Amino acid sequence: MLRFIHAADLHLDAPFAALSPEQARGRRAEQRQLLSRLAALCEEEKADLLLLSGDLLDGERVYYETTQALAKALGSVKARVFLAPGNHDFYSPRSPYASVEWPENVHLFTSDTVEEVELSELGCTVCGAAFTAPWCDTSPLKGYTAPRDGKKRLMVLHADVEGKGRYGSITREDIAMSGLAYLALGHVHACSGLQREGETFWAYPGCAEGRGFDELGDKGVLSGVLRDDGSVEVRFVPLAAHRYRILTVDLTGAEKAAVALSAALPGDASADLARIILTGERGEETLDLEALTALAAPYFSAVTLRDETRPGADVWARLQEDTLTGLFLREMRARLEGAGDDTQRRLAERAVRFGLAALENREEADK
Repeated sequence: MLRFIHAADLHLDAPFAALSPEQARGRRAEQRQLLSRLAALCEEEKADLLLLSGDLLDGERVYYETTQALAKALGSVKARVFLAPGNHDFYSPRSPYASVEWPENVHLFTSDTVEEVELSELGCTVCGAAFTAPWCDTSPLKGYTAPRDGKKRLMVLHADVEGKGRYGSITREDIAMSGLAYLALGHVHACSGLQREGETFWAYPGCAEGRGFDELGDKGVLSGVLRDDGSVEVRFVPLAAHRYRILTVDLTGAEKAAVALSAALPGDASADLARIILTGERGEETLDLEALTALAAPYFSAVTLRDETRPGADVWARLQEDTLTGLFLREMRARLEGAGDDTQRRLAERAVRFGLAALENREEADK
């Protein structure tokens, strides 16, 4: 039986351009802490192999302390480590990988053609290939079939199953024809769970930690077992220090937005980064987003609020008035009824809120 940890897409030293320089530095430092947690997991799981399927680094511009932390963490692992660079961290003589003095237990794939490393002490062979440019127009598995010599073969690749782009697109037929015991893939940031084509098991672990609100929920790695009969089992292990979460709070019928928000907040504080979206029909209450953000802040490491509410029915009560307000409301109702899509409708609803606030000489909270 062979135990392995499969990780990919750490994207160390991502720029975090949406954050302030200080916040971005903090997030990059937190990213590096992933490495020590990954090493600790290998020890805990008694892993024989650590399979790293590319995009460990976010690009060519990497801080010195990051590559040193990577080499140190991988060197501390008792398992054999195999790293296949991806499109973000592709291998070249000028890549950060080329300047690192790798520990003896680490094997870096540097060719865009499949290379094999036999591990007689583990009774297996580990194969892999690297991106050597920011793109790869051909399938690294095309034409590959493992020799029928009784050896179990695992492969580490950064590739796009059924992809249509330039990132090492491979087909399910390629996987089925490969004859591999396990194909450890990177590139897709969502965990795929264990898949199978023919006799070959394969999976994406997803990214190890989310970097924005397009990467929600638990992120981590896969802990797997390759049994003597060729069967594979994997389980997802959360590894991220932070999760990105989106909470939607419907204010329809709520007398106070703060009460509705309080009811939707988690019971305990967490390290999550949250975006709270206020929706539904709102009454006459003017939303104080600053106060509502302060109410939610103790429950998350960072939180932002968005107001996507729409005018309540009572907003239109003055629709028939022979006043400037009535004229404005009639015009806006016509625009809402003629809105061609959701974007136009949201803009019109927002205009109603701000227009009424201006007509009534009151302040309206913005998003």
